[in-house]
Amino acid sequence: MNDRPPAPLNTDEEAAWRALARVVTFLPRIIDADLLSLTNLTLSEYMVLMRLSEAPDRSMRMSELADGIQLSFSGVTRLIDRLERENMVERVRASTDGRGQHAVLTDNGLARLEQAWPGHLASVRRVVIDHLTGLDLPALAAALDAIVDNHPDRGPRGATARQRRRR
Repeated sequence: MNDRPPAPLNTDEEAAWRALARVVTFLPRIIDADLLSLTNLTLSEYMVLMRLSEAPDRSMRMSELADGIQLSFSGVTRLIDRLERENMVERVRASTDGRGQHAVLTDNGLARLEQAWPGHLASVRRVVIDHLTGLDLPALAAALDAIVDNHPDRGPRGATARQRRRR
């Protein structure tokens, strides 16, 4: 192990780090507030509906869903409980092992997602995309994904990428 302290950030690195830290705390609140006012869905609820709509058979194992939206398993369980009460999602016992559960997007949930999508899209464009004009968006997306994908504690439950691939 190296006992020397890391090199200080240069001016550009410091500015980038501080800007990213501000966005990470600011952005979810703004997008969440927009979604709530337009659709009466939280950002977390929207993310669950979106993930399920993209999954085969509109179904995902609860643990995969938790990892995919970066919430704890208990957080996703509470979220699915709320969405289930509103008939947007149903919980189904996993056929492969009998212990796990899948969240399945209902037709009502898909309809709510489709209703929410235009407002969410407008919010994301206004709050984020319109400020990224001229940037190399594929490179930005790859760099931001690498921050999460290459971290050993990437999942909300602390599972490493290798452990998640084994599931």
